[in-house]
Amino acid sequence: MSEGTAEMITLDAYDRKILALLQTDCSLSVMAVSEAVGLSQTPCWKRIKRMEEEGLIRRRVALVDRKMLGYNVLAIVVVKTNHHEEQWLRRFVKNVNEIPEVLEFYRTAGNVDYFLKIVMRNIEEYDGIYKKLIKIEGVYDISAYFSMEELKAETKVPVTSPMLGNCA
Repeated sequence: MSEGTAEMITLDAYDRKILALLQTDCSLSVMAVSEAVGLSQTPCWKRIKRMEEEGLIRRRVALVDRKMLGYNVLAIVVVKTNHHEEQWLRRFVKNVNEIPEVLEFYRTAGNVDYFLKIVMRNIEEYDGIYKKLIKIEGVYDISAYFSMEELKAETKVPVTSPMLGNCA
């Protein structure tokens, strides 16, 4: 339910290079990754396995073009509630997670309690999702902001930031 604060992992230049490559194309073979970073295959494979076991690499996925599947509408939906009890939160999370069109879901600080990133084929489909959300007891305000144009949608986490040191 909560991200919390993860323990930071120490990465060397090889680890950073491996992560940068895998975030660009996780279908690369160990041989291709090892050649690109300048390691032999076994040490490269061990580094990848270690990063998976430590949870740094959470999973490997394919990025799908939503529009090619007909999901032409993207909305950021903000939800407000007066309920902040753990039991209510569990029920709310369960209900929202049962809506497959919700791609991302965040609990936030400030004057909005939750942000949801939702894809749908059309506005009528959003109306159905909206009706599911308003059925959840304790939700008192839902506002949707529909994307006119996607200007940046990135999945890569920077691995060469100043805080991580140089990626030589």
